[in-house]
Amino acid sequence: MVEDSERLEEFFSTFYEGELLAAASAGKKAVVADFGVLDKFDPELADRLLSKPDEFLAAARSAISSIDTPQGSLQLEVRFKNLPDCNSVRIRNLRSEHIGRFISIDGVVRRAGEVLPEITVATFQCPSCTKMIDVMQKERIVHGPTSCDGCGYKGKMEMVGRKLFDSRWLVVEEPFDIATAEKQGNIKVYLKNDLTSPEMQRKCDPGSRLTINGAVKEIKRFTKGGMQTQMQIYMDANFVEPTEIEWEEVLINEGDVDAIKALSKDPKIYDKIVDSIAPSIYGLREVKEAIAHQLFGGVRRTAADGSKLRGDIHILLVGDPAVGKTQLLKLVSKAIPRGKYVSGKGVTGVGLTASVTKDEEFMGGWVLEAGAMVLCHKGMIAIDEFDKMNKDDQIAMHEAMSTQTISIAKATIVATLPSQTAVLAGANPKLSRFDIFKPITDQIDVPETLLSRFDLKYALRDVPNREQDERIADHIMKSRIAPDSLQPAISPEMLRKYIAYARHNCSPEFTQEAADKLKKFYIDMRSSYKEQTDSIAITARQQEALVRLAEASAKIRLGDKVNLVDAERAIALMRYSMEQLAFDRKTGKFDIDRTEGTSSSKRNNIRIINDVIEKLEKTLGKQIPVNEIFIEAEEAGVPRADVDEILHNLKKEGRLFEPKLNHLSKAY
Repeated sequence: MVEDSERLEEFFSTFYEGELLAAASAGKKAVVADFGVLDKFDPELADRLLSKPDEFLAAARSAISSIDTPQGSLQLEVRFKNLPDCNSVRIRNLRSEHIGRFISIDGVVRRAGEVLPEITVATFQCPSCTKMIDVMQKERIVHGPTSCDGCGYKGKMEMVGRKLFDSRWLVVEEPFDIATAEKQGNIKVYLKNDLTSPEMQRKCDPGSRLTINGAVKEIKRFTKGGMQTQMQIYMDANFVEPTEIEWEEVLINEGDVDAIKALSKDPKIYDKIVDSIAPSIYGLREVKEAIAHQLFGGVRRTAADGSKLRGDIHILLVGDPAVGKTQLLKLVSKAIPRGKYVSGKGVTGVGLTASVTKDEEFMGGWVLEAGAMVLCHKGMIAIDEFDKMNKDDQIAMHEAMSTQTISIAKATIVATLPSQTAVLAGANPKLSRFDIFKPITDQIDVPETLLSRFDLKYALRDVPNREQDERIADHIMKSRIAPDSLQPAISPEMLRKYIAYARHNCSPEFTQEAADKLKKFYIDMRSSYKEQTDSIAITARQQEALVRLAEASAKIRLGDKVNLVDAERAIALMRYSMEQLAFDRKTGKFDIDRTEGTSSSKRNNIRIINDVIEKLEKTLGKQIPVNEIFIEAEEAGVPRADVDEILHNLKKEGRLFEPKLNHLSKAY
């Protein structure tokens, strides 16, 4: 032990004297050392850390305190990073042989308790001789001395002092990409001292992916009778490193900044960025352009009354099978920090938003578990099979998509969590193929109020076309035969840095010319509305979406002003979306309610059916034959199929009922 301390004193003096002095000057509580450096200095010492971590770390603290510095004796923890791959263990593979060893794990924080104080040394006073006795505390229950070593007193002693440190418990589970098709293993992790600082607390919140180095230890269990039960293991963390970085933490050096600024001046920068998004998927250019704007996002603003105006752009993709929706969602979610991909029935409201659980044993009471939309804060969530989610789960997204917060009030926890998250969702029509003659609300099971939260909606249709099919087939074969030929115009790493730089440094303001252009488009679209039976082409929500898209267009070229070109590009994206889903081919007009409500033509038909029922009730009585309704409705120009659908919905809503076979009556 003495030899280890002397060798460690030499090690820290030789390699880390500057770091030790800097840590002491800055008031830090720990210094980080590289395991590889220790291994080259003395392999036996490195092996001792791996096999007997508690003894080694105690010797390391003693060695640091023995080093002469201008600040005097240093009381610092030492934390070791960069363990060799052979010491990295999957959580599900942890066994009894790992107890007492220093290892590394990779995992995602599933649950996190609050930072709570714990006692490291308790001071007791002997009532007989008044001697002060210090007792090290190694368990959660405070233990006093069995006797006084001064006078031999063996009675109860009062605790008169204590030394505290901060601690926190985490539950860490294997990442999904590691545990695919397997049950994810999990382990409890114990953090203390500087690992619970406010900065580390934020980085270790639920959803964060971490690399953790530490010693595996056992938790002894005892029954009320004092019998020991089965042991559980936990990890006493020594070093914690986030492996997922946020936009603000993307490392961009001066050379990167020069390259980014040079790229922004390229007149083809928009084309290059679009071509760099999922290059393995052929076509879908307009959709990729919309996603490019979504990655950069608009500007989040605070109104004069304190309300927040979101800058994130939400996009919904609805389309036929085999058009590449799933692949596109996965590729985009992996391309950015804090990007998550979830799918269909595997998504629940709790999994998307937040939940509260109770854990008295480790976490200290009620524990808040953050869902995917909170975990993607300042990132993006890609939700595949959006229409397959349960209704309650979809409703839980309303607040998150609109105000970008998630409020929860359960048990003793009342909290509002941030969820500044862009949503990219994909859905399939009920009958597999998208029907351009039917409103989107009739083709997917998504609440109309939730559909209205999406800025852009696109229909991806698989329409046979010989020339297009040849190009797709050539692209697929090229991706198999010569995959290197499909390199993106901008590398994924540079694209990430470019987006991070733009999001962090650009907050473009509107020029009067651009603002007038968006205003004119909005007013011109609204002017087509003439009377109550007419369709509404656009609403204020689409105007807000146009503002976000124009701001994103300016950020793509690192501009500080939103100019006329940006406004025109935003209008083009919005018009393309509306032409696909908001154009009523029966009336030949744009009708925004086709994308997020009941279309005007359908409302007119419902009004006609109600008038027919009122008329027949006066002449035939309260029990109206169904055939008479069909005859009158067809004479008024309502197709039989539409009449059947409207009557079915009116019965479902409880406005009509069937008193006897093939007769209908109004419910009063």
